[in-house]
Amino acid sequence: MGLVDDVLGVADRALRTLAGVVSAARPYPGENAPTTDLPEDQRAEAAALMRVNHVGEICAQALYEAQAIGTSNPQIRAAFKQAAQEEADHLAWTRRRIEELGGRTSLLNPLWYAGSFGIGLAAARLGDRVSLGFMAETERQVEQHLQGHLARLPIDDAASREVVAQMEEDEARHGQAAMQMGGIELPWPARIAMKIAAKVMTTTAHRI
Repeated sequence: MGLVDDVLGVADRALRTLAGVVSAARPYPGENAPTTDLPEDQRAEAAALMRVNHVGEICAQALYEAQAIGTSNPQIRAAFKQAAQEEADHLAWTRRRIEELGGRTSLLNPLWYAGSFGIGLAAARLGDRVSLGFMAETERQVEQHLQGHLARLPIDDAASREVVAQMEEDEARHGQAAMQMGGIELPWPARIAMKIAAKVMTTTAHRI
């Protein structure tokens, strides 16, 4: 029954993630941001950028769920679960901002989730230090990606900028924590492959 419970738990969390019923535990960063009527082209671009960020959080939920079940170390499992909870805040925040901008989430979210879950399981099978190193590298690349979005978001879109800035802060902390727990630096071919995969995802999610 323990295995059955685990499988049902994973399925339940996946469905909640994809259905958009995940709630944030922390306040929405854009709650008190000044409201500005953006031109239509700026609104559409901001919505597309936030859709990309939402896809990243879909992937994060799948990755950390898989890495958590793939380790036998209770401390490391708890760390992945904690990171997933904070990423769930990001998931809720980005979805809310997309709705505020009149946009939509990616039509390929089930595909992003399934692919990321498989990658997370593969990372976990390589051992805890590699899995933690994968987490750290993922967070470093996401942090760089968010910095790029802060440069691209309309200067008057204060709410989106507040959300992205808080996400960037959280991602940096997650990456540092993973290295402190024993994560190793991934070899450069792995880092390059991750960058290529991320580029494919972000380019596709910007449109679909």
